[in-house]
Amino acid sequence: MRVKLIYSHDVVEKPILASIVLKTGVPINILEAKVNAQKGELIVSIPATGDKLREVLNLFREAGVQVQEFTETLRIDWDKCMACGACISPCPTGALKFKDDWSIEFDDEKCVACKVCVTACPVRAISLP
Repeated sequence: MRVKLIYSHDVVEKPILASIVLKTGVPINILEAKVNAQKGELIVSIPATGDKLREVLNLFREAGVQVQEFTETLRIDWDKCMACGACISPCPTGALKFKDDWSIEFDDEKCVACKVCVTACPVRAISLP
């Protein structure tokens, strides 16, 4: 599962993520990070389900980190999309690619919601929920 972690000024300098990895044994992968002295926002992939996932998310919340779960990372209006491919080359993770029939394929598991494709789309067929 991918989630956005928002660290407030009060907790931004604490090694919360590392502590949770050590405590739970879940290897959390950082997909995107914007951190400064005032706050931090991380998009992470947590390879866990069920009780283990709930444990990880609760530990973040208990440590003062706001957790936003991604249920959907990207919306593509397939009626607007003209499969021009403008979204493919700027995608940093390869979440968007051409299929054999030159239509666009989207891999939700690879998407980090960086919004590069949203900006690149000339017909505004892509948006973030």
